[in-house]
Amino acid sequence: MNKTDIKSLDLNELTSFIRSIGEKPFRGKQIYEWMHQKLAFNYEEMTNLSKSLKEKLQQSTVYTSLTVVEEKISEIDGTRKYLFGLSDGNIIESVLMRYKHGNSVCISSQVGCRMGCRFCASTLDGLERNLTPAEMLDQIYRIQSITGERVSNVVVMGSGEPLDNYENLIQFIKLLTDENGLNISQRNLTVSTCGIVPEIYKLAEENFQITLALSLHAPNDQVRKNLMPVANRYSLSEVLQACQIYFQKTGRRLTFEYSLVSGVNDNLTEAAALTSLLKHQHGHVNLIPVNPIKERDFVQSDKKSIDAFKNHLEKNGINVTIRREMGRDINGACGQLRKSFLNQE
Repeated sequence: MNKTDIKSLDLNELTSFIRSIGEKPFRGKQIYEWMHQKLAFNYEEMTNLSKSLKEKLQQSTVYTSLTVVEEKISEIDGTRKYLFGLSDGNIIESVLMRYKHGNSVCISSQVGCRMGCRFCASTLDGLERNLTPAEMLDQIYRIQSITGERVSNVVVMGSGEPLDNYENLIQFIKLLTDENGLNISQRNLTVSTCGIVPEIYKLAEENFQITLALSLHAPNDQVRKNLMPVANRYSLSEVLQACQIYFQKTGRRLTFEYSLVSGVNDNLTEAAALTSLLKHQHGHVNLIPVNPIKERDFVQSDKKSIDAFKNHLEKNGINVTIRREMGRDINGACGQLRKSFLNQE
């Protein structure tokens, strides 16, 4: 018997499911609130459900609740990294960052990744599997339950390529921003992509108000192909055309992520090329001093090069920020905590 993934259902789907197992529809709303507002860890915490209903649910559903395998807290800025265990024994990584404007959680969308970006530790072992909407949601739910603090911003920038897990991502967005759940504003949600063009067009049609962040990392196809295998499939002109359409459809300015790698993409020639590339785009550039990982020989650009690169963009009318480094002392590179944990086993 295939069990229903109950935490991945929206309220209408859940109500229909409750009807199908012979229960009154109002139970659907009760269970939904327990899962998505009260963040119940299991059915036993749902005190207004009968014992017989709980037993029925145990038999017919999968109830996703992640378990904490490891927690690391930065002594520098209080950033918290979590390794969460999934029901099948896989491990994923999530990060809580505290800012003046509120708490931000970075979640994973896949176990591993198949995109192969050369500066990223998440992709070193390839893709294991996609995460369900419930597994994506519960990273946020567990962190909020552990800290007792509300999460106001979510970025889907952990392990995985979100648009490579498209249908589950869309359901996750709907559940996360549902007024009957945590009700996080769509404008406080950012989804990162390395540039899967057909899915960017699809996302533009979803009528969401989320921010799309493009992992750009190079000002031309030649350098980008050396860093990101996806560039062999979609040229920069194709990717940026899709980004233009996304802006036109949604009115949402994009973020262009640019990891600065010493001697690879951080000189003023590349800054000038990036300026030309983005001058007609609607968005801003987020410069990221690359996190060195031991499996690669990339080196972070020095402060002088980073500042010169930023100044060149600013002088030429490009909106740019340098990403503040968070949690550098607790395996700063995305996916590195999971990688180091698996290597210990």
